[in-house]
Amino acid sequence: MNDARTLDDWFTATVAEFGDQTALEVAGERFSYRELDALAGGLAGVLVAGHGGAPSRIGLLAARSPLAYAGYLAAHRLGATVVPLNPAFPVARNAAITRAAGLDLVLAHQETPGLEDFPAPVVRADAGLATLREGSAPVLPGSTAGPDDLAYILFTSGSTGTPKGVPIPHRNVSAYLDYVIPLYDLGPGARVSQIFDLTFDPSVRDMFLAWGSGATLVVPGGNDVLAPVRFVNRARLTHWCSVPSVVSVAMRLRGLAPGSMPTLRWSVFCGEALTTSQAEAWRAAATNSALENSYGPTEVTITCTGYRLPDEVGDWPRPANGTVPIGTGYPELETLIIDDDGRPAEDGELCVRGPQRFPGYLDPADNIGRFVTFDGARADVYDGSAPLTERHWYRTGDRVRVEDGLLVHHGRLDHQVKIRGYRVELGEIEAALRAQPGVRDAFVVAVAGSNGEPDLEAAYTGVAQDAEILLAGLRTSLPGYMVPRGVTAFEQLPLNPNGKVDRAALAASLAAGT
Repeated sequence: MNDARTLDDWFTATVAEFGDQTALEVAGERFSYRELDALAGGLAGVLVAGHGGAPSRIGLLAARSPLAYAGYLAAHRLGATVVPLNPAFPVARNAAITRAAGLDLVLAHQETPGLEDFPAPVVRADAGLATLREGSAPVLPGSTAGPDDLAYILFTSGSTGTPKGVPIPHRNVSAYLDYVIPLYDLGPGARVSQIFDLTFDPSVRDMFLAWGSGATLVVPGGNDVLAPVRFVNRARLTHWCSVPSVVSVAMRLRGLAPGSMPTLRWSVFCGEALTTSQAEAWRAAATNSALENSYGPTEVTITCTGYRLPDEVGDWPRPANGTVPIGTGYPELETLIIDDDGRPAEDGELCVRGPQRFPGYLDPADNIGRFVTFDGARADVYDGSAPLTERHWYRTGDRVRVEDGLLVHHGRLDHQVKIRGYRVELGEIEAALRAQPGVRDAFVVAVAGSNGEPDLEAAYTGVAQDAEILLAGLRTSLPGYMVPRGVTAFEQLPLNPNGKVDRAALAASLAAGT
């Protein structure tokens, strides 16, 4: 294993070794490693000039553009922490994150609206990018960032409605890259997809798997994500990573013909449950590709478990919930499963510790209850009365079960609901609904019932049919309290900005009867 490095160390080492290789293809432009390095250095100079010195925390309000990717590298060139902001988010949310993160300045596109009274200075550098790309390197203040300094801060949805800041040090990312770059056979000639928004941490995976190895990062445009086969073939991709919902969209549009993606060598899915039917459809279209399901919360640096499906579909495991196992923990990490009483179990909450575990939330109050210590017999929940240490395990909030030696994800613990006194696992109902003829994807949510108690509502994509027929089918395999009160066909399930199914929006729609 290599010594921990900063992300700038990873990138500059690749520039030195593979300077003439293509580093980035985005918005119709192609950048060699030397060109991208020059652009990042030039932008770093612009940021220093805009701040009057090297800033400590830089917001990046840009997406799918040379400014976005070079800006990410420019911040690290200065030893600053990157805080991605999403141009598609309301200005008020980006402003709240800016205040919570204590940003020194924000790098934004020229045309980004609504920033006149933003809570941090805004630097716009679109107009000068061509000059920066070809210009001589500016004299920059020396970076003092080391492995223990923060590479980025991401903000996730908090249960209180206030976004929670998740700070990730360079050391955590470096440990991740040390393992996954050789795992996925990356290097010059590999062409890596970049499907994710920069506010979603798999984007870091894609950027630095490419830029830490000499591969090319290829960014889709327009509606490419809705037509993955077209994108893969036009871009000659060798490595794909996305949320499984992309597969469902392509299946709905009949866009996954058998053998249609021959260039793919690796296909990795993460971010939400990968169903067996999704995996089978993708495997048929990408017959030359290894297919892996990976899992990990932002707090454990991108992904922390993985499972590569066997080459023969007939050899695949078939968990009862219809999903692909998330596999086993990475070699440098430790995993622990605890039951409701904090005791080791084969079915319970997954906890993780090791070199990828983050040091704690930006607001220390958010750490309370989210970590445990374990004495070999029982876990003790962290109460905030002492500092967090490396011996603390992060509680993922995800329920897993060990099946044939593999971890199978059984949903969020907060997706367990009580219906008429019974504990109900929504994933079990979803699996039963997916097993019905004509159903492609299925999701079940709890909504407020007329008596104040929660009721279940189901949504599905596929062949629209009589709801009573589907409910009758569910009654043959589920007890009555697990059968939803209604089931609604959707042409497309609502997605959040990260491409995951938006359960909150779905619940609101079903509760309203729309």
